[in-house]
Amino acid sequence: MFWCKVADQLENSAITGSGDAARAAFINVEPPHSIAQARVDDKGRLKLPSEFLEYLKKQGINKVFITTLDLELGRIYPISVWKANENLFAGAGDLAELAEDVAYIAKYYGGDSEIDAQGRVLLPTELRRKLGLESQPVWLDCYNGRINFVGKSIHEARFHRAQANLSEKVKTLEKKGLK
Repeated sequence: MFWCKVADQLENSAITGSGDAARAAFINVEPPHSIAQARVDDKGRLKLPSEFLEYLKKQGINKVFITTLDLELGRIYPISVWKANENLFAGAGDLAELAEDVAYIAKYYGGDSEIDAQGRVLLPTELRRKLGLESQPVWLDCYNGRINFVGKSIHEARFHRAQANLSEKVKTLEKKGLK
């Protein structure tokens, strides 16, 4: 989880700084609000659910970078968003070593992919193996300009964590303004 928090901090910095231009394209396109299930086929292709495919197509995106930063969560980045992350890594200053480590993991497990005519992307082989996604179901959601995907065990763990003390969580958020 440490890597995930660090990666999110780096991404948030990219979005508020040099990544503004990269994020501008996402302002007018509404992302999917739900979690969708899909499957990785025996050739390592992930068929994007229709609402996720539409989200990318409305932005004119047909090429993506697919990777992991925390070795649990797969991430599908539009190239413009990924380039903002690369710029952040390059200019990380006092976080240079940390950024270099995260970038190394991203490059090792990552790869560019084009969305094919059937709405599929090819997941990098090492990424599929590491996340246990070969010929398996996955769950997708949109967050921060990217599409996240997880396998069954991570999905179940996150789902069980989310359910724990749920009524208390809702009451706390309602006190903060949840409608």
